[in-house]
Amino acid sequence: MIVDDAGAGEGSEGPDAGGAPGRGAGTAGGERTAAGPGGSEGSEGSEGSDEGPPPGGERPDAAGAPPVPPGAGAPYTANAFAGSHDSDEVEETEDNPLAIRLEQLILGAERQYTPFQAARSAGVSMELASRFWRAMGFADIGQARALTEADVLALRRLAGLVEAGLLSEPMAVQVARSTGQTTARLADWQIEGFLEGLTEPPEPGMTRTEVAYPLVQLLLPELQEFLVYVWRRQLAAAAGRVIQTQDDEEMVDRRLAVGFADLVGFTRLTRRLEEEELGELVEAFETTAADLVAARGGRLIKTLGDEVLYAADDAGTAAEIGLRMIETLASDETMPELRVGIAFGTVTTRMGDVFGTTVNLASRLTSIAPKDSVLVDEAFAAELMRSGDAPESEAEAAAAEKEGAEPPHPYRFALQPMWQRPVRGLGVVEPWLLTRRPG
Repeated sequence: MIVDDAGAGEGSEGPDAGGAPGRGAGTAGGERTAAGPGGSEGSEGSEGSDEGPPPGGERPDAAGAPPVPPGAGAPYTANAFAGSHDSDEVEETEDNPLAIRLEQLILGAERQYTPFQAARSAGVSMELASRFWRAMGFADIGQARALTEADVLALRRLAGLVEAGLLSEPMAVQVARSTGQTTARLADWQIEGFLEGLTEPPEPGMTRTEVAYPLVQLLLPELQEFLVYVWRRQLAAAAGRVIQTQDDEEMVDRRLAVGFADLVGFTRLTRRLEEEELGELVEAFETTAADLVAARGGRLIKTLGDEVLYAADDAGTAAEIGLRMIETLASDETMPELRVGIAFGTVTTRMGDVFGTTVNLASRLTSIAPKDSVLVDEAFAAELMRSGDAPESEAEAAAAEKEGAEPPHPYRFALQPMWQRPVRGLGVVEPWLLTRRPG
């Protein structure tokens, strides 16, 4: 995997993701990617250079590459990968030792490598290192000395998995991307949530920034252990689901029940409520939905503010979740009405998300569902009947109950066919109204 430094990442020239000129590199699929946090791979002469641009304003970059404009690759501040900053911002935060101390506390090491040096120390080409960094969501930082020994170790580990044949290169990039996307949202929520929760600093005159250091110092080891624990539990559950699949194709394209739950009139609420009230409502809805989905064996795929997407391995579980959501929110006067759409069929799963016609159908059913009701598709209704959770005919079931005949096990749900109607992009569908059977 070690390549000649001066020739790393050869390919046609093109702009990098941050707009600064950089050299692209061909991937296995023919796709061209930019160089990465370093902007472009420097030659030996530019490696580890901390010198600023010459008096003329521009500095030469790698051989044959356009010069980097002033400010590109300038040292970053509170987080080396935090994003682009102009020169004024850099100068201002460079004078803030607390920001640097906080970064060192969280990362556990001081800055010592440029991206070029980090890639070379890890034995990884600059082009591959850049792909990993961008997949993890890290911004380009030119050749600033902003990386730590932990960055080198992470590169070495990920590239080592590829070299050992345990992961393909595209799969390693997917691992980096999924981990980066998940943890970025988690980190934002934790910092915002913890600091916003501090209504008063422990000592008069202290700012929230000054409070952040001791708070992070106390929470970091505990949260790290907790994160690993939850990840292991989720990994064990996911592995169990994979083991139960029938064949390799089913691991990717599986038959699942997919449900959307949508708050009715949310757009009107955004105009009527204050931002803080709206945030509290959304948080209450997401928390309620997440608890109900998890408690009954479903999986919360994602939340979209006024909407949640969940999946379940069987129709009965998905039906119970959908009805429970409506019943729970209906008992809360502060919450608007809810509508749910559920479909059953083949679903493509990728990086924790779900795709396909079944997902699109569930979304369309949600949009046409009446308030405080659940609409399901024909395949979902058939699956409930097949599993014995709903009778094939409500009339026959009612007649049998009057005669005292008992079914093999009590039906949990009732299904009522609705009028067929065209659904955008999916043709004509026959929705069924799902309700809970009395008793």
